[in-house]
Amino acid sequence: MLPAARPRSAARRLMAAAAAVPLLVGALGACGYGSKAPKSTAPVAAKGPKTDGLDSVKIGYFGNVTHATPMVDRQKGFLQKELGGTQIKPYIFNAGPSEIEALNTKTIDIGWIGPSPAINGYVQSHGDNLKIIGGSASGGVSLVVNPKKIKSLKDLKGKRIASPQLGNTQDVALLNYLREKGYQVDPDTGKGEVGVLRQDNKEIPNTFRQGGVDGAWVPEPTASKLVAEGGRTLLDEKQLWKDGKFVITNIVVRKQFLKEHPKAVEAVLRGSVKTNDWIKGHPSEAAQAVNTSLADPKVSGTRLPDQVLHNAFRNVQVTDDPLASTLKEEARHAVKAGLLKKPDLHGIYDLRLLNKILKAEGKPPVDAAGLGAQ
Repeated sequence: MLPAARPRSAARRLMAAAAAVPLLVGALGACGYGSKAPKSTAPVAAKGPKTDGLDSVKIGYFGNVTHATPMVDRQKGFLQKELGGTQIKPYIFNAGPSEIEALNTKTIDIGWIGPSPAINGYVQSHGDNLKIIGGSASGGVSLVVNPKKIKSLKDLKGKRIASPQLGNTQDVALLNYLREKGYQVDPDTGKGEVGVLRQDNKEIPNTFRQGGVDGAWVPEPTASKLVAEGGRTLLDEKQLWKDGKFVITNIVVRKQFLKEHPKAVEAVLRGSVKTNDWIKGHPSEAAQAVNTSLADPKVSGTRLPDQVLHNAFRNVQVTDDPLASTLKEEARHAVKAGLLKKPDLHGIYDLRLLNKILKAEGKPPVDAAGLGAQ
């Protein structure tokens, strides 16, 4: 069943919009630093035979710690090595809707993106436009509060909590958590027993510093920035999930591109697996690689302070597993929060190429939780 619009509500008008403008925006929807024109900055030049005869593969992601795989790869070049003579053209986004729109218009072929835009993009296109083909990151989301105003989770009533954007993954998680704790909050306006302020991640630290909010449910590195401003982590979202794991970043592909260029998709996935292996084996170097990528003017032009970088990076776990069961649960949270009607997600995953790669690497296969391609 597809999401239904409620025309008298701004949120529902967004839900009724085309897939190019989904309500459920990226898991890190406002964490990036602005969309940029595609320019290759990989240290490894395109060299050798072209994969699938392609001159280039257009890849999108956010300039963010939770998009560590492509951010590290900007410095290490594992993906480019796998693609040979086919040049990577990176696109940097700051929100899920713009990346989904780029996928819909064929501006990009493959993207690293959060679960909410993947869900909404799939549903709005009736399953015709995208597939989730792999995982990338888990965790990295916290409720950080002003310890002078909020000392425990029982103190949330009457307080104002920020989330990155209406209907984005953290907003859904916050609304669902408040609902489970018995607080009444209007999902559209954010008004209620606990006030919810939707604000760009880049603006939240300043609002927090000025006392405009009492806390924020945010991803990294915003959470660690708030801690550096004197905030205290009241709740790490991983505490709410089985085994402490939940999807924060997926890899998606245009369905048509997957059909026409499976070798290129396989090369990108193989490069992603190798990058993740390198990150796990070199965490300190990987964190610095992310910071070097952030310092690139094409990404943000600004490095994170060392302590913020360290705290943010240790809170994020890279993974090849898309953690499909948690995406299914996140969709339920959106329904319970009143932002989405029960979606049909069957077929949203196609993990065949990833499992082929994992098998060749001697690693166990990953599961689509019953939502895989038939």
